[in-house]
Amino acid sequence: MSGFDYEDYTVDYAGAEEPCSTERRLIIENFLRLFIHPIICFAGLIGNALVIVTYACYKRTKSMTDVYLLNVAFADILFAVALPLIIYNEQRGWTMGNLSCKLLRGIYSVNVYSGILLLACISGDRYLAIVQARRSFRLRSSTLLYSHLVCAGVWVLALLLSLPTFIFNERYQPGLTPFNNTNSTDHDDSPYVCFFSFQSSETARAMKTAVPSSQVVMGFFLPLLIMGFCYSSVIVTLLRAKNFQRHKAVRVVLTVVFVFVVCHMPYNIALLYYTINIFEQQECSHDEAVSLTMTFTRSLAYLHSCLNPLLYAFIGVNFRNHFRKILQDVWCLGKKYMSARRSSRATTEMYLSTRRSMDGSTNDTGTSFTM
Repeated sequence: MSGFDYEDYTVDYAGAEEPCSTERRLIIENFLRLFIHPIICFAGLIGNALVIVTYACYKRTKSMTDVYLLNVAFADILFAVALPLIIYNEQRGWTMGNLSCKLLRGIYSVNVYSGILLLACISGDRYLAIVQARRSFRLRSSTLLYSHLVCAGVWVLALLLSLPTFIFNERYQPGLTPFNNTNSTDHDDSPYVCFFSFQSSETARAMKTAVPSSQVVMGFFLPLLIMGFCYSSVIVTLLRAKNFQRHKAVRVVLTVVFVFVVCHMPYNIALLYYTINIFEQQECSHDEAVSLTMTFTRSLAYLHSCLNPLLYAFIGVNFRNHFRKILQDVWCLGKKYMSARRSSRATTEMYLSTRRSMDGSTNDTGTSFTM
């Protein structure tokens, strides 16, 4: 669950004699938006909704990890809801207005930051629970206030990091930004877009460097460093323990780190490379290669949002047991509903049969009583 739209950082080279063609990139992006991203969002919505239902109905938040997992699920669900709305507006020329432009882009950014930072918090909690078990026992078992404060701090930090997205994203027609909009009718038929828009070139240069740099540092490298330190310490501690379950626990930790790196590192490396060379004039083939790389790697980063429930929640035995309980209860409710309908139908048929015999008629006049 990570990534910002590549178009948000593109630079219009006014006066270029032969602008680079974007047809190939747009075809690939449209395919991903219409066929791949909806699948990712649907899977993420279902998986994280099950996590929330499990915590709400079957498993109370008894530990710091529970609180973090619940917040991660909320972040991923908001991401899975915001992204399809953004895709819909991009395909329709952003028909929902300027306020939706700011809110959807901003909410999307907030959940990108909060989701990844919360994963770092989970690694920190695992470090305290396993490596510093004796020292942190009272802190982790006596109260959940600490974890709630940490989550609140993460959401506030994510909101602060996303302020440029809320402020500078605008709905406008290409060639007519909100700040140079005139009465010209040359662009009346062109579709609206929702991207960064700036009043001055100085602000543009600063934001087009600061925003992706913030994403790379705070949205990937810092959480990666935290997770690397915490989980490496956890692995060392587990390998020292005389427990037959230690190898399974080590595999789980390695899987979590491996999936995070595979999903997020390619996009963030591509974004870092793009940010470093953002104001350099490049050949069209080079620009196309960079843009296609960011398109594919961004989709890979999206995939992490639907993998989080599998990695952090359903991998635990207790959580799987609660999930089985959900399926059993749903199945039982379905059986009760069907049996109630069959019973109601049988009662209705008995009533109609009795009514027909009392009336001495065998025609279908009684069918008006059926439901």
